[in-house]
Amino acid sequence: MFGSLLFDSKRANATFDFGVTTPDQTVEEAESGIRYHAQSLLQVKDLFESSSSTELWKEAQKALRKRASYLKQDIYTIIQSKPGSERPQLRKLYTFLFNNVTELDYAARDKDMTRVWECYGNIAVAVNDILSRI
Repeated sequence: MFGSLLFDSKRANATFDFGVTTPDQTVEEAESGIRYHAQSLLQVKDLFESSSSTELWKEAQKALRKRASYLKQDIYTIIQSKPGSERPQLRKLYTFLFNNVTELDYAARDKDMTRVWECYGNIAVAVNDILSRI
């Protein structure tokens, strides 16, 4: 009986908080912040260039994660507001961008400068492509 209560779709929908799955941000807020957040993400390059000690690498990684999260929310909100025909290409770019952010984080953790710069280059291209389409 307990299992049927847990998996009853009508009850599950009534108790599930859909606010968790969508950003609490308007399209206007996302559009006004996206260029600033994109520029902020691209500025992590300076942190990685100046990072020579392990402590500074960790700070660069923290900045990368924080800055990427703001941009991710902006882009997600804007994609959701676009017509269905435009979404697939934007989602593909979104996935490419944030997969490279994750890879950059891993490369920084491993102190692999070659991968750091490769991922950073991919991020810069993806950010510019997304901004040109939005």
